[in-house]
Amino acid sequence: MHNSTTLYVGLDVHKDSIAVAYVAQEHGAEVTYLGTIGTRHIDIDQLVRTLQSKAKHLVVVYEAGPCGSWLYRYLTQKGYDCWVVAPSLIPKKAGDRVKTDRRDAVQLARLMRSGDLTPVDVPKVEDEAIRDLCRAREDALHDLKAAKLRLKAFLLRHDIRSTGQATWNPAHLRWLSAVVCPTPAQQIVFQAYVRAGNEHTERLQRLEQELHEQVTSWRVHPVVEAFQARRGVQCTVAVTMVAERGDLTRGDHPRQLMKFLGLLPSEYASGERRQQGSITTAGHTHARRALVEGAWAYRYPANVSRHLQRRLEQQPKAIQDISWKAHVRRCQRYRRLMARGTHAHQVVMAMARELVGFMWAMAHQVPVTP
Repeated sequence: MHNSTTLYVGLDVHKDSIAVAYVAQEHGAEVTYLGTIGTRHIDIDQLVRTLQSKAKHLVVVYEAGPCGSWLYRYLTQKGYDCWVVAPSLIPKKAGDRVKTDRRDAVQLARLMRSGDLTPVDVPKVEDEAIRDLCRAREDALHDLKAAKLRLKAFLLRHDIRSTGQATWNPAHLRWLSAVVCPTPAQQIVFQAYVRAGNEHTERLQRLEQELHEQVTSWRVHPVVEAFQARRGVQCTVAVTMVAERGDLTRGDHPRQLMKFLGLLPSEYASGERRQQGSITTAGHTHARRALVEGAWAYRYPANVSRHLQRRLEQQPKAIQDISWKAHVRRCQRYRRLMARGTHAHQVVMAMARELVGFMWAMAHQVPVTP
């Protein structure tokens, strides 16, 4: 072990403990389970000193999880090689039904030495901050929808019906303020539901305002502005896409980006038979949901609205050409697929895939500060 130059270290990271296993680079070396340590920085430093006495070069690997990327950043700042791998991409035997911290750490060390692990991209601190802000906004939107559904269900149970056509507009809110329930207890419940909806609305507005302000000073703000040169892609969709994926130019082909977002159809091929199914739904659900939401805008004829024209005027001609080409192509393809009898949801998924491809092309036209 003392003659080894590289040591592969597998960590199974939890909230209060980290299981540690290591293996030397030499072929045939056995994996050694070191035990568990704490999660303080002093515990990490002591572990590194112990392992450096066995080898000069350390390669640390652990699974991405709820504990975040603090360990990766701490180790890389000190000059150590560290990988964060996706749990879904770790090879596992079909008959393996035993999972312990020790077995996970040993498996990570062994697979790291054999080269069977795929690292994930760890975002920078400022990129992760924007991503957290996007997800907080999405959580607030879900809470607002749930609060509105509870209020509507309460009114329906008691046969209290609005005479207006629209809901949650100023006229509807004035009608809600005049509603009187049959009993005082029910009035308290009604007021609680209305107040919850108002609070979630205010929280959503605050987060959206903060998101727009923070994006203006973000290093990839030019990419966000370029993405908004297309129909269906406004600030929220563009920021969510960039924050979740990071650098869109990392792949050599846009199909790799589509695969990352889970927009490609699943496939089963055996012999001469080839069958495609639903999309794989792999990757980040937040980015995929935002893309699908924006893709619904292409069910209308191809034209440039006043708001889209303002966004286009701020972009160079190369971005404008890509935007118009994508605009015409997707609108025509949407009508062609719908006329063929394809289900609307399948057509929108196809539009979302093409939207990703044009985003990939636009990202190559915009310089980004590293």
